[in-house]
Amino acid sequence: MSFTSPHRPVTRHQSSIYRLAEDFFWIGGSIVTPATWRLGQFVERCMSLMQSGTQMVKLRGGSKGLVRFYYLDEHKTCIRWRPSRKNEKAKISIDAIREVCEGKQSEIFQRYPDGSFDPNCCFSIYYGDHMESLDLVSSNGEEARTWITGLKYLMAGISDEDSLSKRQRTRDQWLKQTFAEADKNGDGCLSVGEVLQLMHKLNVNLPRQKVKQMFKEADTDENQGTLDFEEFCAFYKMMSTRRDLYLLMLMYSNHKDQLDSDDLKRFLEVEQKMTGVMKEHCLEIVDKFEPCLENQKQGVLGIDGFTNYMRSPAGDIFNPEHYKVNQDMTQPMCDYYIASSHNTYLMGDQLMSQSRVDMYAWVLQSGCRCVEVDCWDGPDGEPIVHHGYTLTSKILFRDVIETINKYAFAKSEYPVILSVENHCSVPQQKKMAQCLCEILGDKLDVSSEHEEDMTQLPSPDSLKGKILVK
Repeated sequence: MSFTSPHRPVTRHQSSIYRLAEDFFWIGGSIVTPATWRLGQFVERCMSLMQSGTQMVKLRGGSKGLVRFYYLDEHKTCIRWRPSRKNEKAKISIDAIREVCEGKQSEIFQRYPDGSFDPNCCFSIYYGDHMESLDLVSSNGEEARTWITGLKYLMAGISDEDSLSKRQRTRDQWLKQTFAEADKNGDGCLSVGEVLQLMHKLNVNLPRQKVKQMFKEADTDENQGTLDFEEFCAFYKMMSTRRDLYLLMLMYSNHKDQLDSDDLKRFLEVEQKMTGVMKEHCLEIVDKFEPCLENQKQGVLGIDGFTNYMRSPAGDIFNPEHYKVNQDMTQPMCDYYIASSHNTYLMGDQLMSQSRVDMYAWVLQSGCRCVEVDCWDGPDGEPIVHHGYTLTSKILFRDVIETINKYAFAKSEYPVILSVENHCSVPQQKKMAQCLCEILGDKLDVSSEHEEDMTQLPSPDSLKGKILVK
């Protein structure tokens, strides 16, 4: 809704803030429990700083270290660095990291004399099947702690002995049944075509190219071009599992593999800030979103069901009742916040970008209710719209009004305001008025011309389907 009363809230939930298990997080050598630190606050800062990047020294043992800029990629799946001759290969996958150690514990660090580095600034990342080490020295201890904490958080879903692949027995039973149903020719393997059909059946809306890419990554045995059951499990978990949701499920289930109705009720009340949650509602969620029949029978939500729920509109932070107008729209216009657009016609900057009538269509279909029209004298007596005294391109005023007329009420029936910045001469102002009347017709609101005693502005409700000129 684009007309919003400042006196009424528009959301029912607050942002989810996660806590870690008590034995997970530390700062400066001290355990920080959920009672003393909120994971959401600290981890969000860690992720932000890691993605912004940090200049650190990479040690090579004996020789002078290399100064490199290290950063976490936008998808939070890889550590990357620059400069590097490896280009795109200059990365370490989070999935490949086996351990992160603080201080000067690695063999490389031992090769340097005591006092060479502050231990608080040092840490090592062990990765790959051969436990290679990346030994780094940051400029201060806080940066090192940020990276160590952030990496341990990212690893949490896959690094311990109770990782997803070992804990999700019920889930694997469902995967085995799904695999058997997808194996049309019964050869014990799935082709790319069978996998694509399965994705369609499961309502997984991933691009075909992305599915094929993940298929190729999961296809690791000698029988190339097909996935056996173990490879299919790796493929499906690669596609479906989110570490943040897995950690959240573990926290509220007391480290079990699923959420029962009491766990789910507590999650909805504590994390999602919902009130009046009944057990029946929790069971309805299980019935609707849990894909495993065994879990459905037991009334529990596994990681797949929990992910389905959190990614659905039912898990949206926005109150679904507010997708439609739910407020009093009979008050004067000045009592409402109005979604407005500045320099609506511009596609880019205010100096040299293109002016396009398409921008009016776009903002109106996005819910905007007040658009700006900067009007100047144009050739052949036709007013034009552009950003004055700049190199922005020009469009006809008539074309702008025709576009507004077409899209004004595509998203909302409440009034549209034309914020006209008028630089035109009187003859072209008359041309503007003619265009407005001819194109907008009855939609153009001129009621104030006949109101001698206007004590208050009209309401949005009384101006439905009308276009006002300001």
